[in-house]
Amino acid sequence: MTSPVLVILAAGLGSRYGGLKQIDVVGNNGESIIDFSMYDAMRAGFKKVVLIIRPEHEELFDLQIANKIRPFIDVEYAFQSVTDLPEGYECPQGRTKPWGTVHALLSTRGHVDGPFAIINADDFYGREAFEIMYKYLTEKVEDNHYSMVGYQLANTLTENGTVTRGVCDIKDNYLTKIVETKSIKKVDNDAYSVDDDGTETLLPPGYVSMNFWGFTPAIYDVFDAKFKEFLDKNIEVPKSEYVIPTAIGELIDEGKLTVEVLGTESEWFGVTYPQDKENVIRKIASYKVQGQYPYDLWK
Repeated sequence: MTSPVLVILAAGLGSRYGGLKQIDVVGNNGESIIDFSMYDAMRAGFKKVVLIIRPEHEELFDLQIANKIRPFIDVEYAFQSVTDLPEGYECPQGRTKPWGTVHALLSTRGHVDGPFAIINADDFYGREAFEIMYKYLTEKVEDNHYSMVGYQLANTLTENGTVTRGVCDIKDNYLTKIVETKSIKKVDNDAYSVDDDGTETLLPPGYVSMNFWGFTPAIYDVFDAKFKEFLDKNIEVPKSEYVIPTAIGELIDEGKLTVEVLGTESEWFGVTYPQDKENVIRKIASYKVQGQYPYDLWK
């Protein structure tokens, strides 16, 4: 079987963060979060990375990321362009916002010929997540029988504002529904959703999706059809986007695929807000002190 590939979503604009956070430095040796994901993936067994980026960012990614890791792992770029739509569809004039993560994944066709995992560039997933995903992709994955790494909701929150999470309904370790839940805030060690009128509701413990999926290339045709359905209804909506959790939820409802949830107790963290960066820097520094990562990842 073809060795699993890691696909990384790195074409987003980071509107809340205010910059290209995919390559923002958070490590004390010049690393960004994406460096640690690729390092963990390499340790787990992945031998190839496909970075989905915007065409205008290629030189920047070469300088900051790709050139230093190519001696250790194969790196390719897939380009997500807002004007790159299926035949018969035309991008509305003035549209600049990407079409979402389903569109991004479709841009990797031609770069992937076997099982693959897909993650966000600016999320720290932890070593265990890559190990359990790699094991699944080499031992269990089949066409339309996929997987997702699930994180405990309490392990994914920030002190610096509310977040949106895909809260998972699970039966017998399989995903039955993803409920996009907005305005979740952390209070002590608990999570509360906040309604528009300010009402706070305690959310029970459970798994959420942090966009870490395991697929085979069969997903391309399935997502292509779903993306065309989305465009038929939303192409003229200025900021509309179609994201992987939404597509997966629809496909589960339609009985077209199954998703096994690979649970982890690892802590997820990222930089949703600018204030989160200090916490990320502190955590990564502590991991190096503990010996979980070397001072120089790519030596």
